[in-house]
Amino acid sequence: QVQLVESGGGLVQAGGSLRLSCVASGSIFSFNPMGWYRQDPGKQRELVALVTGDGSTNYADSVKGRFTISRDNAKNAVYLQMNSLKPEDTSVYYCWLRGYGSNYWGKGTLVTVSS
Repeated sequence: QVQLVESGGGLVQAGGSLRLSCVASGSIFSFNPMGWYRQDPGKQRELVALVTGDGSTNYADSVKGRFTISRDNAKNAVYLQMNSLKPEDTSVYYCWLRGYGSNYWGKGTLVTVSS
């Protein structure tokens, strides 16, 4: 069983920064892709950024140049450094891991960006 626990959300002013962290427990391997999604009420969950086992990254166009994803395989952790935050980045952010043919999700952490 895989469990994901996020931390680091909160309230920040526009232009500010936050760093999200996610620690995975269970049978985790360094080749498991990990990443971050976000979801607003009534909308579909959307990809923010992901990192593959070999370190390749992919970002949503809306966050390119502002957000940076990284992982620490020794700690089974993935991070999302969010800079130059905008009010439209306000959302619930979910940690994600792909493994054993399934998607695993954290419970989510709320990020609120005030204008």
